[in-house]
Amino acid sequence: MENTPVSNDTVRLTANQFGKAENRVMRVYRDTKRHSIRDLNVTSQLRGDFQTAHTEGNNENVVPTDTQKNTIFAKAKENGIASPEQFLIGLADHFTSSFDWVTGGRWAAEEYGWSRINDHDHAFYRSAPEIRTALLVRDGDRDIMISGFYDLTVLKTTESGFVGYPKDRYTTLEETEDRVLATDIATRWRYNTTDVDFEATYQKVKDIILETFTDHYSYALQHTLYQMAEKVIAAVPQIDEIKFSCPNKHHFLFDLDRFGLENPNEVFYAADRPYGLIEATVARKSAALDERDWVGVAGFC
Repeated sequence: MENTPVSNDTVRLTANQFGKAENRVMRVYRDTKRHSIRDLNVTSQLRGDFQTAHTEGNNENVVPTDTQKNTIFAKAKENGIASPEQFLIGLADHFTSSFDWVTGGRWAAEEYGWSRINDHDHAFYRSAPEIRTALLVRDGDRDIMISGFYDLTVLKTTESGFVGYPKDRYTTLEETEDRVLATDIATRWRYNTTDVDFEATYQKVKDIILETFTDHYSYALQHTLYQMAEKVIAAVPQIDEIKFSCPNKHHFLFDLDRFGLENPNEVFYAADRPYGLIEATVARKSAALDERDWVGVAGFC
């Protein structure tokens, strides 16, 4: 079949980016006998003048994805990993300063937490209940930094209910003022600056979210997510927007009447699916909002 070129009047190249995804890099610090580690999964994608690579097969501006991979590991040595966010900024600075045609990009990281075994100097176990995330999008001289975490499972055995909802012929759910509330917290927040102590701020946000989960009677998971978001934005002026995506991990009271046993909210079965999925975005009233800031984020958050 003849390969007939399509006229440039018919199509045009719009958004594009390319790079090396999911580079697992562990940095071990051996400055003393007491070692420490940072464990990241890093993705690098470049944006800029790559038009002719797509339209003409001309690779003169294509920084190889293998080069991007090698740079990630080299920068782990040269710059260290003070935080996932700071590491991504270092990558962005390198690529946009080394290649004139690279005007920005998307750099993402996940971090896996480790703790010492019995306070041992060089033995660790995977310990963090959540996976920490960081995402940097650079567009010219504008940086958008979005941090967060996912898979933080929380549960409380009381101080939660669900009543007052509309009912129709298909409603079978019974109202309750005392139920188990459980969810896997996935959240991301958008900074309004990169002049941030990312390590301290991450821990502060996480602490606020966990404390807020405990400190009130929850009328619905929506109610709890909003209070979490409200308190984070009130406490951290560098954060303008925060998103949550949380499943309602249902725990249903098991029917023990048929066995002649009472069940005063003590025995439940945990249903893994289907599940309610609650998502919400809360922003500072004075903040300028642009949904394009979230284009690099898969799903709601």
